[in-house]
Amino acid sequence: MLRTQLSGDGAETSASDAAAEKFARILLRRYGVVFRRLLERESFSVTWYQLARIYRRWEARGEIRGGYFVGGVSGEQFALSEAIGLLRSIRKESPNHELITLSAADPLNLQGILTPGPRIAALTSNRILFRDGLPLAALEAGDIRKLSDDSVPDLKIESILKVGKLRVSLRPYYK
Repeated sequence: MLRTQLSGDGAETSASDAAAEKFARILLRRYGVVFRRLLERESFSVTWYQLARIYRRWEARGEIRGGYFVGGVSGEQFALSEAIGLLRSIRKESPNHELITLSAADPLNLQGILTPGPRIAALTSNRILFRDGLPLAALEAGDIRKLSDDSVPDLKIESILKVGKLRVSLRPYYK
């Protein structure tokens, strides 16, 4: 038997619709901006069609905004109002050339979805090295693969990806 509940506007919705709305809200909180290609990393069985209907309803209520927020991505995009302000502020900042390592299992691993190049399997042992939002190299299955031509020395890339932020006392034991 399909259980139903009352939504805020008095209409009945099924349990699957309620679950889809929760998932839609989670995606918005996680990424700030949601579009179809982001679903390629998710394992929840909600289609973009279902999510877009929910997001359009929320946009009509004024809860979120629809538009074109992320360059290089086609199709509908929906964003939280605070995310739009953050995106604008980031665009105005000058690059700081800081190297950032990200676990491939992190939900922010959008390599191959938002950034150019192949996807990196979402395993905790895999890592991706970024500079100014662009991927430089990846550690996958113990091997380092350069993803772009950059002036960062190979030894530094290897050190950052393999050793990372181990305590200094443990680094001599790392092989």
